[in-house]
Amino acid sequence: MPSPSWLPSLVWTDYRLAILFTVLIPLGLLLWAFIAKAEAIQSLLMIYWRVSSLLAITVYLLIGALPVGFLSGWLARILIPVALWFWADLNEEISEQPSSRLKWGFVSWRWAVSLYCGLGAIAQLPVLRCALVGTDALVKEPFCRIWLDPPWAFRELIHPTTRPFFLGFLALVGLAIYVLYLGYFVVVRLGRQGRSATGQ
Repeated sequence: MPSPSWLPSLVWTDYRLAILFTVLIPLGLLLWAFIAKAEAIQSLLMIYWRVSSLLAITVYLLIGALPVGFLSGWLARILIPVALWFWADLNEEISEQPSSRLKWGFVSWRWAVSLYCGLGAIAQLPVLRCALVGTDALVKEPFCRIWLDPPWAFRELIHPTTRPFFLGFLALVGLAIYVLYLGYFVVVRLGRQGRSATGQ
């Protein structure tokens, strides 16, 4: 199926926005929160980084041209807003903090990244069909192939001498660990702690 001429630029724009909203801004906010000793914001951002590691796993799955990367990327866009808004105790602590530039910056980013992930999850619904094809078909299918270009460019920049297959294998191991940890959280920790991040 031929792809629209505007799709490649849209895909690259999405990756650039992802770097901004899911890497650079939260990293800056985390450093700021540590300096300001804002423990509730620190805690929520640490939870965010654990959950959003699925995005990094997704990049490496797509470097290996593994179709499951399309599914993991879509799930990451759902899990990130859930992780940022789920914890009742942290939400209450943050809302009760006095106004500050850090609080304003964090709340603004939380709304922005939630909107970005939500719209992205909806927009990527048609792309999920790429998760159902084989690796060879994934590379040859023009519509799906476009989504591999940014991860492959990343590999050329960061891992130019490493085989894509090996990076994809490492991503599969990372995905298995992520799924096991998520399963443990849902089955065991969620029942004990409920919506309390501290368990109190």
